[in-house]
Amino acid sequence: MQNKLPALLAALLVFATISACSFPGVYKISVQQGNIVTEDMLAKLRRGMTRKQVHFVLGNPVVDNVFSDDYENFVYTYQPPNEETQQQTITVYYQNSIYTHHEGTPLEEHSAY
Repeated sequence: MQNKLPALLAALLVFATISACSFPGVYKISVQQGNIVTEDMLAKLRRGMTRKQVHFVLGNPVVDNVFSDDYENFVYTYQPPNEETQQQTITVYYQNSIYTHHEGTPLEEHSAY
């Protein structure tokens, strides 16, 4: 019995570790980060708007562009439980702090809307 005790304890430790990783019934949430930008929001942008007006429509970008004032990136990531992460990047371009155009397409589905 003495020789079997360390092997038994090791087996119990391995079982406890493995079962904790895949415990049934654990609720996993969707993870969302960044700026949610929709087609409706982009449709409200008009050439000639100030940066402040663009921020009123889209919100402030989560990450400031410290390298150039000519554009801003509105990044959004969404990861449903047990699925791949989806990412959208909408780049808004300015000339002398006046909106000129944007590039990028919003994701089609988000759980937030």
